[in-house]
Amino acid sequence: MADQGAGGGIESHMSTHRRQDSGEEPIPTDPAPEKRNPPAETAPEAQSTPQDLPRGSRKLSQSRASQRDARAVASPPSLSRNPSTCSNNPRPQAEYLTACTSAPDQQPIHPPAPHHRNSSNVLLEPPVTRATLSELDVQKIVHNPKLRHDINFDPDLHFRPNLDGEKGRRKQEKANQFWNALYEQLVMFVMDREAFEARYPRDNWCLPALLKAAREIIETLVPQRDREMLNEGLNVELLMQQFYRGVADMEKVASWLAGLLKLHCAPMRDEWVDEMCNELSNGNRNNDVAEIVKGMRSLLNVLEAMKLDVANHQIRCLRPALIEDTIHFEQRFFLKKIESGKLSIRQAVAWYQAARDSYDHRYALAPSPHAHAFGDMSVFFEALSRMMLPSASIKGVPPTFVFDEDRILKLRSDLHDSICLEICMRKFDDLERVSRVSQLCSRLPSYVGDDARNSRSSGLLPNFMAAGASSRPSSLAFSDHSSNASSPRSSGLFFTQPDAPADARSSASELYGALRALLQTAPLTSSPAERWQGLAGNMALQILRAANAPMSLLPTLEQQLLACLTDITCDTFRQVEEHFHRRLLADLAKRVGAFKHLSCVALYSQATGGRVGGHGRRPDPSSRLTLGEQPREPRDEAGIEDMTIRLAHLGILHWRVWGPLAYEGGLESAPSPAQQDAMMI
Repeated sequence: MADQGAGGGIESHMSTHRRQDSGEEPIPTDPAPEKRNPPAETAPEAQSTPQDLPRGSRKLSQSRASQRDARAVASPPSLSRNPSTCSNNPRPQAEYLTACTSAPDQQPIHPPAPHHRNSSNVLLEPPVTRATLSELDVQKIVHNPKLRHDINFDPDLHFRPNLDGEKGRRKQEKANQFWNALYEQLVMFVMDREAFEARYPRDNWCLPALLKAAREIIETLVPQRDREMLNEGLNVELLMQQFYRGVADMEKVASWLAGLLKLHCAPMRDEWVDEMCNELSNGNRNNDVAEIVKGMRSLLNVLEAMKLDVANHQIRCLRPALIEDTIHFEQRFFLKKIESGKLSIRQAVAWYQAARDSYDHRYALAPSPHAHAFGDMSVFFEALSRMMLPSASIKGVPPTFVFDEDRILKLRSDLHDSICLEICMRKFDDLERVSRVSQLCSRLPSYVGDDARNSRSSGLLPNFMAAGASSRPSSLAFSDHSSNASSPRSSGLFFTQPDAPADARSSASELYGALRALLQTAPLTSSPAERWQGLAGNMALQILRAANAPMSLLPTLEQQLLACLTDITCDTFRQVEEHFHRRLLADLAKRVGAFKHLSCVALYSQATGGRVGGHGRRPDPSSRLTLGEQPREPRDEAGIEDMTIRLAHLGILHWRVWGPLAYEGGLESAPSPAQQDAMMI
């Protein structure tokens, strides 16, 4: 199947980290809109001075004409800053962005006056056209490899207008430029017909271009039998003749458009269609050019929304077939790129070879405890799980993961957060343990001498904090819970405090929730290390409060946290990272063992919790507990279950596509280095 072109325009819903491997593949990124956003409003200056303009130029009084012309030239009313949009999701997620072909980006223009802006006769293109919406055609959807891959992972994947970043800003400027030009052209048409005709040849201005674009879009939205109606209700040539003669009835055209669009749009769009109709009718009735332009803008918004609704409906309907055909489609797609020299798998082959050598060395004396669950994917999942570790380099991701790089970055970021939270909790455990022991020693009975009390408690907290130890202090060895040589008297002290462990668990649970809440409020940064550097101070404060430790220790604790949370090479971070990797690998083996025999559709349903033919959301991890299994504390869970489900889903699909092509027994059959070099892009 043909490769997809990249461009600008309509986009759909995934994560801040994205990479475009080649110019032929769309770039990834948030659920289908249930409701629409209110249409963009005209700026206050355009609303506060309505223009009493007629349908033709002969009905306008000379006094009003001069006032209107002076206002238009001195300070032309600016329209809304927002380009046409129908996406109203109030909380955008890890969004999927699919590029669409559009006109080349133009340089931003900031003219001081209307006559500067329209000094040339270059025809501006409407911000929404059939070309800019072409990526939403069903044929483009079926042949879009990135979109088809992402459908496997996101139950809420949908298209939306792309208004993000620099690309969105340029699109917004171009849209505003078009609507401002349309307003100024209509004013000039009414005020100075001779100058207008001298500057703009017939049909070489914004209004006919807008009507033609609207007609072309409507042709893609209505069935063949209804397209003949367009020749009667939206005959552009006839409408422009009526407009030049001053007899165009915009109220009639608006009413006809509203009736046609309501026959084919979703019911939730009816209100928007009515607003468009009212704006055009009121502008025509009140001779208000600003209101007419606003209605035209709403018309394009409605048409864009309808096209998006159709595309998102097609995604939902086609999802089962597209998911089931994922493996064969991607193998054909990548083989074609390899044969054409647009993709090299040399790095992927070397990565798997190194992973196999490391696996053989690690389990040379004893087999892997997870070999049975992973089966022939043991080497692959061992290497994939280590790729998720924060200490792994993103440069080491093989090119075979081109469609999954965003998901890998998100998994790595989530694991990084879990590791840092665990480091904070271990600091709390140490502080809380020392604080509890100090309190117990201060309440020793009178028959215990001062020397004994002082010998056990003196210098404990300061020495501990100075050392920044993360293990149980040796001063606690007198407890019968940690030493067989503890004395009866010291043992009795712990038996008289039965509520201390329960209180400690409660405090730890509350603290963990508070630390997670702080993490959710942290601003997005380019790396997790930068995010945690900004969080270290607040985290240290929460830990001290929960442990009832002196606030004088705050600078010391904050310094320790900064050293551990921002340096992934330090011993503390590496120890906790390795601890999480063992947990991740053990849980991953269970998931892979349960998922590896499922079909692609069944795997999608199990891994995402989504219905194949509709929307769905990942269920809460507690809903997956088996009968008789007790739910784990948030700290014990630490998001491991969710991460392993996502990783198992990603890994199984990847292995099914690339196992026969580059990994499984294919090292000898893979292209030679010379052939690989020839295939390099």
